[in-house]
Parts: sequence; structure tokens; C-alpha cells
Amino acid sequence: MTVAASSVPPTSQVVVPDFTTAPDLEQSLSELVRGMTGSEVLRIAAEVRRLISSGRSVCNLTVGDFDPKHFPIPPELLAATHQALAAGETNYPPSDGILPLREAVVEWTADTNGVRYPIESVLIAAGVRPVLYAAFRVVVDPGDVVVYGVPSWNVNHYVWLTGGRAAVIAAERERGFHPTLEEIAPHLDQAAMVCLCSPANPTGTMMDPAELARITEAVVEENLRRQSQGRKALFLLWDQVYGSLVFGAQHAHPVALVPASAPWVIALDGISKAFAATGLRVGWAFAAPAVAARMRDFLGHVGAWAPRPEQVATSRFLRDATAIRSFRERMDAGILARLNALHQGFTALRQAGYPVDCVRPQGAIYLALGLDLVGKTFGGRVVATNDDIRKLLLEEAGLAVVPFQAFGVQQDTGWFRLSVGAVSLSDIAQSFPRLQALLDRMK
Repeated sequence: MTVAASSVPPTSQVVVPDFTTAPDLEQSLSELVRGMTGSEVLRIAAEVRRLISSGRSVCNLTVGDFDPKHFPIPPELLAATHQALAAGETNYPPSDGILPLREAVVEWTADTNGVRYPIESVLIAAGVRPVLYAAFRVVVDPGDVVVYGVPSWNVNHYVWLTGGRAAVIAAERERGFHPTLEEIAPHLDQAAMVCLCSPANPTGTMMDPAELARITEAVVEENLRRQSQGRKALFLLWDQVYGSLVFGAQHAHPVALVPASAPWVIALDGISKAFAATGLRVGWAFAAPAVAARMRDFLGHVGAWAPRPEQVATSRFLRDATAIRSFRERMDAGILARLNALHQGFTALRQAGYPVDCVRPQGAIYLALGLDLVGKTFGGRVVATNDDIRKLLLEEAGLAVVPFQAFGVQQDTGWFRLSVGAVSLSDIAQSFPRLQALLDRMK
């Protein structure tokens, strides 16, 4: 019998690559990637992990994820995933998602948002990021205007990746950091897309349904005007990936508010945040069938479909109303307890005269924290930027946060995102004495 030769050379012949020309290689890459910036959130999270591994006690409020110790996925979803794997559901899924999941998502959205889409409108992908990118790719041509408010998650990066032109609105704290129609209206005539997100990342605030309705009606009016002129349509990108995490506020869907907007709304959702299932990678988009089909075709070239076993499991879980209700009660209580602990702690500091502000969270897993420290000194050093504040909080108070610069804000406003998915109530309680001691040393 002839034995095939190994493709691995003897140890003495193994080559160790030499990459000494890194600067030259960087200059040889595309203009697109050379102008692109990496995720500031992930960079800060890596820095925090290194500090924790060194033995430091850190209240880690950086990454928008869930620690399974505190927020495990629903047991029924876990069991259904195991069952799907055991049943051999391990081959490629259809490029737009398996039919049972698309049907379940249609019913879920009708029940939770009051909008019943046709099955042709549904596109399943590996989380919300691929459908968000696909929405940009099918709508935005190089030079097209994209309107969005800051702070917001990653919209600035997707504008860059598609060659769009950003029309950025610096949203105000008094309006929950959401843009208003008055701020958006001057850009509508030239825009290809308006991007909205509620509950918002990074602020945890909700868009007022009345304001959302006004903006959506303006999009409809703009498109009716464009139709008479033979111009490209204006799309509304509606990101409601945190729409299941709402606390004492009203969440609305633009198509439910303004049904005439349906042809031009691309809505995004998924299980990542709704069910603490960030690693299972199941998200979806709803759009007019003609738009959804082109998004499907685009993602087919990327291979960004959700894993088949998770699709099978999710299709079963979304139809289990009892399991969803039980999970929501536990998860919502845990998130709200953490958000309230932060809000109450910072409010107490503010009432005691410290330069602290925070916005009461209404949804998602985030709280917006303001620290008026720019221009003050610590240990003889002048605090000049948000990143100076961030480093002080981490090094001196063991409090890890993300500045709003990671969400498209240019100015050093003193605002930060705090995320509660990976901390305990004890972590939060222990952080406040350290923070107060730091503030006491500021001059």
C-alpha cells in the first residue's frame, strides 16, 4: 500500500516568516482600509482585559455584551440548539434564512411591533452587523449623503466603508441624544439615507414616538416629491436591536406609526441583545421585498448567513411565548437593577456637589455618564481630553468606561457610555467609593 506523503515538511524545514516590511505593506493596501479606523470600543476592552489579568479590581462597563455568569441565554434556546446539532442541522442554510425562522420572525414582529411583513421582506444573517452593512451597500453610492446623529454606534464607519458623505447631527442631552426633525430636515433633499436607533447605543435612551412619527412622515413626503422628479428614493434605516429591552418607556416602529413609509424603511433586529445571545449570531432585516432581495444577493457573496443550528433553535424559541416571558422577567429585572444602581449612585454624587451628570436609562443596557473634569488637575497633570478622564477612571478608580468619541462625537464633552451586561451589583457598589476618592483629589 502506498502512503501519501505528508504536506507538512520536517521540523528542520519549517519556515518562520519574516514580516520586516510592514510599513511598505501598509502603504500597499487599499485607500479604503488605510483610511479606516478600528473599533475604539474593542481597543479599550482589550486594555481593560490586560489590566484585569494583572490582578487589578475593575468594574468593567465597556463592551456591550453579556457575561453568561450574570445573563445566560434562555435554557430553552440552549436546549433547542443542542437538539438541532444532534439532529444534523449542520449544513449551509438558505441565503435568506431557513423558512421556519423567517416565518417565526414575521409572527414575532407582528406581536411585538404591530407590523406584519410578507415573508419576502425577511432576511436572516449572522447578527445585525451584516444586514446593517448590506443596507448601506444596497442604498448608498459613493458621494451619497447619510444623515445620522451622534453619539451613535458605528454609523460613521459604515459611511466611510461605502464612500458616503456624512451629515452629522450633534444630538443634545436634553433630547436624550436623539436627533429631531428640525435638525434632520435641512438634509432631506440631498440624503440617500437617514439612520435612527432606539433604544440607543450608547445612551440607553428612547426616541419619542411622536418625534419618530414626524421624521417618518417627512421621509414619506420627501419620497413622494422625488417620485414626481424621477429621483432616487430616501431610505430610513431603523435599528431596534435593543427594542426588547425597554424600561418604563414606549417603543414604536416607524411602519406601525406611518404605514405609508413601508417601501422606504429598512428595519433591523435580532436575538443578540433580546436574549443575551450575542455569540449565537442570529439577526434579521425587514425591507420592501425588492430591497431585501438585493441585500440577500449582496450577503450571498459575503457568506454572512447565521449558523443553521442556531437558526433552527431560534425558530422554535420565538414561538414559545411562555419561555420568552419567563426569560424577559429575569433578564429585565437584572439589567434594570444594575442600571438603577448606577443612576442612583451618580445622582447621589451630583447632589453632593460633584461634577457628575447622568441620563436616566430607558432601555438597552447602557447609561450615559457626564463628568465635567476637562481643565481640572490630578496629581499635577491637567485633564485635557475625554481619554485623559477615561484613563484616570481606569487607573485610579478601577472604573472602565467608553468615551463618546468611540461613537462619532468629535468634541471632548465629558460624556461616556457605561454598559451593564458584564458586571454584578457588587462590582457597581464597590466602584463608587473609589470614584468618589478620585473626584476628591481633583483640583
